[in-house]
Amino acid sequence: MDCNDSEPPLGPRHEDLLPASTERSVKVVVVGGFGVGKTTMVGSVSEIRPLTTEETMTQAGVGVDDLSGVERKTETTVAMDFGRITLNDRLVLYLFGTPGQQRFWFLWNGVIAGALGAVVLVDTRRLEESFPAMDRLEQGGVPFVVAVNNFPGAPVHPVRDLRSALDLPEHVPVVGCDARRLDSSRDVLLTLMHHLYDSATATREFL
Repeated sequence: MDCNDSEPPLGPRHEDLLPASTERSVKVVVVGGFGVGKTTMVGSVSEIRPLTTEETMTQAGVGVDDLSGVERKTETTVAMDFGRITLNDRLVLYLFGTPGQQRFWFLWNGVIAGALGAVVLVDTRRLEESFPAMDRLEQGGVPFVVAVNNFPGAPVHPVRDLRSALDLPEHVPVVGCDARRLDSSRDVLLTLMHHLYDSATATREFL
């Protein structure tokens, strides 16, 4: 018997192949503070097995990482998360999740580069954690929507109050979501696509 018969086939798995009808791919990033659910969102909505770079948190992070509000968290993203979702026969989104800890922020420029848009994931118990992500996107000129991840027991605020607390202009969509659910995460991405389309249309009309 040929020993090669037992070896796995080379190349991507069948389920990872792009549909033959795909005409365009778009890069989208999922950003936010430490422990807001970025890895969970990418994993819940990805149609392929997501690539994650989660590592077990160790004593090395004590005194360095702020665990306020996420004391039970045991793993953290140290580089990025990656997934893919096909929105229709012609359009595919590539999803990149950024690390949330401040000591890994130097990786953000590479992850955000070339992104058409972004989702800023927010935890209402720690709104201040989202400010650096929004600042980085605004500096890079990357349009974004804000998705409030509905953690059990987290306070619920009217959208107008959230806009005020986050200093968001009216044209930036704010939506609620459950990052654990495929349908909810997909709806957030569709909101981003509509926002990008509306922004592009408004720009063309202005020009």
